[in-house]
Amino acid sequence: MLILGGSASQPLAGKVAKELNQEAGRLEIKRFPDGEKYLRIHDDVKDQDVVAIQSLYRTPDENIFELLLLTDTLRDLGARSITVVVPYLAYARQDSRFYPGEAVSSASVARLLESAGTTSFITIDCHLHRLGDVAKVFKIPARNLTAMQELGKYAREHFKARDPLVIGPDEEAGQWAAVVAKELDAEHTAFRKVRVRKEGMTASKVEVDTGDVELKGRDAVFADDIISTGGTLAEAAKACKKKGARHIFVLCTHPVLADGALKRIKAAGALRIVGTDTIPSPISKVSVAPVIAAALKS
Repeated sequence: MLILGGSASQPLAGKVAKELNQEAGRLEIKRFPDGEKYLRIHDDVKDQDVVAIQSLYRTPDENIFELLLLTDTLRDLGARSITVVVPYLAYARQDSRFYPGEAVSSASVARLLESAGTTSFITIDCHLHRLGDVAKVFKIPARNLTAMQELGKYAREHFKARDPLVIGPDEEAGQWAAVVAKELDAEHTAFRKVRVRKEGMTASKVEVDTGDVELKGRDAVFADDIISTGGTLAEAAKACKKKGARHIFVLCTHPVLADGALKRIKAAGALRIVGTDTIPSPISKVSVAPVIAAALKS
């Protein structure tokens, strides 16, 4: 098995290769003076099983095209199989057509990868609202792994939380809270996100319904797949503080961290915020390499 990392995920590809007791393949990527990308694979891939790892963060359009170029080149060079690993899958949220004429981007990306020669697909904690399962988007074998066990292990070893309650900041995040809670041998719950539009407001405001959760003197551990603007987590953290939570910790798989998200969540009372390396960031303390390597072995 040959592991190749695109320009967005070369360090992660190296970690995955190490988990598999091998070295990553050699992939050369540079730009021509007009901005076009040059890509060259320095390994013989004919009749080999190849894994291409490329996360789609920050500049997803550029990263997708590079991944398509890599995948098509692997097929053209005679690779026996091409497993594409996209740790952070951009365009996954648009999985339905709400208004006439809208692009269903998740399906478009899937078709592009399939047509380029992908034979199987792996992603991590994919944010598919309505479809739920990434296998419903692809016609080839596709799996959605989770980083929550690794995040839960990190929390157990580094947070030392007192009588923790693991919380999903909204209903969708309840599934992540359940996995982390199992690692911490703790209770879990999920808050309910409510969007409120008041008279004179141009946009809705997010409020969080905590229900009858008891937090006085306890530590709250939030678990979510993505931190984007951090608005929902900030409101959830404030609500926990009002209920007497001692410390607040935050775990996420994909640290998008747009629009001052870290500052917003810390200001709301979070003591520690930890993410994974699906997206490199200041809080990427947990690697998903063991999760990917285990899936490739199976």
